[in-house]
Amino acid sequence: MKPGHMLAAGEGLISRRDSTSAGLWPRAAALMARQALEGAIAQYWNAQTETSQLSSCSMRTQLTCLPFYLDRQTARQAAYVWAALSNACHYHSYELAPTAAELTGWINEVRTVIEQIDGLGRPNSLDMRT
Repeated sequence: MKPGHMLAAGEGLISRRDSTSAGLWPRAAALMARQALEGAIAQYWNAQTETSQLSSCSMRTQLTCLPFYLDRQTARQAAYVWAALSNACHYHSYELAPTAAELTGWINEVRTVIEQIDGLGRPNSLDMRT
């Protein structure tokens, strides 16, 4: 599934809550948004043979490498929203699930990162963006 479709599915979970998904939709929406971000980053790496092996690394490794290929603000935003969504995906008995407003904000950030990645095209291993 394409990253844009994943985001739309996550937004659909937020807007169409019902009694059958009570308690489940927040973490499911967070998971969809995180997978959309991960998919967009994987597509970015796979766009060029020199970086295609990075898509098989852990996401933390990929996020560590991202500032060397994207501008630092976009890389920082991707790392932040990925960490926030990862935390939201996991059930913690002492924490509440994320709110619809938090999820909407994170989804918007993911959309921004994906748009910025798409606008850059292929990664260039010689281009050290600042």
